[in-house]
Amino acid sequence: MTALDAPLTNADAPLTRTEHDSLGPFEVPATAYWGVHTARAVRNFPISGTPVGAHRQLVAALGAVKLAAARANHELGLLDDRRYDAIAAAAQEVRDGALDDQLVVDVIQGGAGTSTNMNANEVVANRALEILGLPFGSYDEVHPLDHVNRCQSTTTSTRPPYGSRSWPRSTGSRWRPRRWPTPSRARRPSSAPSRRSGARSCRTRSR
Repeated sequence: MTALDAPLTNADAPLTRTEHDSLGPFEVPATAYWGVHTARAVRNFPISGTPVGAHRQLVAALGAVKLAAARANHELGLLDDRRYDAIAAAAQEVRDGALDDQLVVDVIQGGAGTSTNMNANEVVANRALEILGLPFGSYDEVHPLDHVNRCQSTTTSTRPPYGSRSWPRSTGSRWRPRRWPTPSRARRPSSAPSRRSGARSCRTRSR
């Protein structure tokens, strides 16, 4: 049985709610904190049978990333007080382990962690909506991407939890994190303009 088949505890409640993405409508369990992106990932990647939520430290790290992003966006004026308070409280609950059972995507998946990131975004968004007294899926109020994931990407959200540098040090391994190429180190075609001639650097690129 997958998360899509999980029974509801309240027999009188609606069984599902309808959410939409670029592929169209999709029925999601009415009481699930996750949404349409997570539901599609559960269906598309039934690989190991082990959900992300089974890994407590990984989920705690995701919660910490979402909390830190909310704080930064609030300080920059990109999140109002009302949304920030709700998102921060929800992210802290994810960090503390209160919502581990809602991180339901398979730990092995395609998309370089996009499904994990969206699962976390949807859980935080819907828990924030619940804190505000609003129905699940009211994404015009708190949106998984526009608010929870604001100024982030899958790489910035999942690379810190998945790529912790503490593991090899604690086990004594000689493994070292890969040095990803940056514009200053990447090989540039000879015909490409140099930074001095006006090429834009990664530090000045738009969001």
